[in-house]
Amino acid sequence: MERRNFIRNAAAGTLAFSSISGIAGASVSDSKVSNSAKFKLKYAPGLGTFREHVGEDPIENLKFIADQGFTAFFDNGLMWKPAEMQEKIGNEAARLGLDIGPFIVYADHGAKYGVTDDPEVTKMLVAKTEEALDVQKRTGAKTGLITFGIYDEKMDWDYQTINVINHMRACCDVAGKSGLDLVMEPLNHQVDHPKLFLTKMAQAKMICVAVNHPSCKIVDDLYHQQITEGNLIMNMDICWDYIGAFHCGDNPGRKEPGTGEINFVNIFKHIYNKGYQGTICAEHGKSIAGIEGEKAFIKAYRKADSFEV
Repeated sequence: MERRNFIRNAAAGTLAFSSISGIAGASVSDSKVSNSAKFKLKYAPGLGTFREHVGEDPIENLKFIADQGFTAFFDNGLMWKPAEMQEKIGNEAARLGLDIGPFIVYADHGAKYGVTDDPEVTKMLVAKTEEALDVQKRTGAKTGLITFGIYDEKMDWDYQTINVINHMRACCDVAGKSGLDLVMEPLNHQVDHPKLFLTKMAQAKMICVAVNHPSCKIVDDLYHQQITEGNLIMNMDICWDYIGAFHCGDNPGRKEPGTGEINFVNIFKHIYNKGYQGTICAEHGKSIAGIEGEKAFIKAYRKADSFEV
């Protein structure tokens, strides 16, 4: 179905929920608010989220995202796209008023690099950061994402932490020249990423405090942190000054809000009440395949965004 036809058909319906049940199963046309109504927060679908509606073209995806009332998007692979496409994406995002969530600067979840005291690792990460500045210029993106790989079982943990701090400080010195924030992402090792060094919010905040640079931030991935430690609101509040972005996904399953145990209505209301202006990237899968899953995705965020203000 073409995007314009979907918009026309969906406009006859509505997009809010009367209850938290049935999030995944209902269609877009069952709801009470126009699908073009802006969300309260900057939930950011990925560029491929709506491929069943509009195909793979990034520009058509951006148009559809904006048509549904979203005011942001993310693309983990933005840095790896051709420069010409980056510029097109940046220009269209600016035209549509879409903010850009963090793009990956460097991440290798199976390698031991960030914890090492290796000048070549620092050199490599700095080079990646310099490349990220070019992406920033082409697209207007304000945030890049970096991770530090797996830990070293033979090295004292504190030494590994010192090495990560030194690498991150070198990268932030480069990023800060252009106002690019670098967010590091604590990830769970119980389900998805065994042996990763960075897993907890307190650990990430400690690194930020030690780096002592305004470009050094955290991406708080609510899916990962629910698995690793829970206490989502408490940890969020303690780390608030260092949070540069959010990722979300329900647990278990890493699907859209409402498919697991996290109370996203309360979480998002808390984030809203704290005055957050950044992106919340929908870095998760869908509970339903095909075009119905994409409709369920939209309805899930309408429900999660239904808190009173």
